[in-house]
Formats: sequence, C-alpha cells, structure tokens
Amino acid sequence: MIILLGAPGAGKGTQASYLSRVKSIPKISTGDMLRSAVQEDSDLGRKVKEIMNDGGLVDDETMLNLVQVRISKPDCERGFVLDGYPRNIHQAQQFETVLKPNMKLRVVEIEVSEDEIVKRVAGRRTCPSCQRIYNIHFQPPAKDETCDFDGSKLFARQDDREKVVRRRLATYRKETRPLLNYYGERGLLRIVNGVQPVEEVARQISERIE
Repeated sequence: MIILLGAPGAGKGTQASYLSRVKSIPKISTGDMLRSAVQEDSDLGRKVKEIMNDGGLVDDETMLNLVQVRISKPDCERGFVLDGYPRNIHQAQQFETVLKPNMKLRVVEIEVSEDEIVKRVAGRRTCPSCQRIYNIHFQPPAKDETCDFDGSKLFARQDDREKVVRRRLATYRKETRPLLNYYGERGLLRIVNGVQPVEEVARQISERIE
C-alpha cells in the first residue's frame, strides 16, 4: 500500500499512474473516489454530491468512508497507490483504523522546492484549440505564447496563476506537510528528489518501496 506525498505540482499523479501500470495495482485519487461515488448513486455518493453541489469540502469522516469502500474492492487485494489522501494527520490516523492487518504501508515524498513548483505550475500554458500544454520555462513554444501546431494564442488557467499556486502551497505547508514528521518518526517515510527526469523519479520510488 503506497502513499505518495508532495506539494501540488510535484508529480504525484504522474508517478501514481506509473506505479499503477508497472505493479498492476489501482491508482486511487481523491478526485477519482469522489466522482466514482457520485456516479454509483449510493447513499454515500448522494451525500457527497450534495456536499459538492453546495460548494462545501467533504469532511474527514466521509472521505474515510469513501476510502474504506474503495480499498475493500477486489482489485485492491494486491495493493494500491494513494494520491491525494491522507491530507492531514487526522485523516492518516483514521485511515490506519480501516487497514487490514496484512496491509503494509509505504510512504514516499516527492520532494520539490516551492520555487520549482511555481515554475512548473504557473509556467504552464495551454492551447485552446488542440489542448497541447507548454511551459514557458521548460518547454516553451517556438514563438512566445503561440501554439507551434495551429498558431492559437496560448492561455494560463486561472488556477495556474502564481498567486493561486502560492496559496495552494501555503495550504499544503499548513495541513499536509506535518504528515512528513508523522510518518518519518515511525520509520515509514522515504524521500525522492522530484527534480529529475520522470523515469528516474519512478525508478527511485520503486527502489525505495521494495
């Protein structure tokens, strides 16, 4: 059972997808769980839909119920990768109460500096026509702010703007970063440098969790 930690933009989703493929275990993300619950139209799903429609945040207990339902499914028997959960120490403590005795936790932090995160996220530009994604720092278009393929004017998503990114990072520092000490003190935490090629980060994560 693998938990991936790291700031927004550190590459957790990319690495979770990779681990899911190579180890043939499901990737479970907060967003996936919420969407799946709503689609199933169960009692829990209807509760989640009501909370989301009202613009509220799903509380810890509801999230725990979602996780418990998801990891009880047959495809999780050999393990799973968690991306986006737990988000705080309270969720981590709750999560451990629903793990089966044979489920051994492995926790990996993908470590990336905040300045690098801002470049990665606030530097993103998207083509409105073909949806190709560029980065003005790492993968810029040949002509400033213009798509190489169809000449469309690139745009930055509202939630990719630097002010928003730094706000998300502040929330991460306050709510989620304490999990590093929580898992570190118990000898469960492994740290991987996320400022490397995707393949090398994946190789080191696989190495750390074996």
